[in-house]
Amino acid sequence: EVQLVESGGGSVQAGGSLKLSCVASGPTAIMGWFRQALGKEREGVAGIRPDGAKEYAESVKGRFTISKDNTMNTLSLQMNSLKPEDTAVYYCAADSRPWYGALLRQTYTYWGQGIQVTVSS
Repeated sequence: EVQLVESGGGSVQAGGSLKLSCVASGPTAIMGWFRQALGKEREGVAGIRPDGAKEYAESVKGRFTISKDNTMNTLSLQMNSLKPEDTAVYYCAADSRPWYGALLRQTYTYWGQGIQVTVSS
């Protein structure tokens, strides 16, 4: 079993930046970031497929950048130009199997505990 530990959340004003990090306890084939706002379903934000390709939700394209350090088993999400609608609990997700649906919840077996990101206007 792979354990995921997130860090880097917090509060920021609109237009600001935050960087989230996630450390995995073992090797992973696919990793991604999801978020869940109050009263809404969990949605895929960004993911890195086994072939290294990156996928982004339309709402974050051009503002968020996902990256992975395979030597350190670390996934990062650089979030720029943050908006109040980005406020949510952000979750790191991973799986050891080479699935390709990087933004689909059903792709992932392992989940982090979640970290709060709050953007004020």
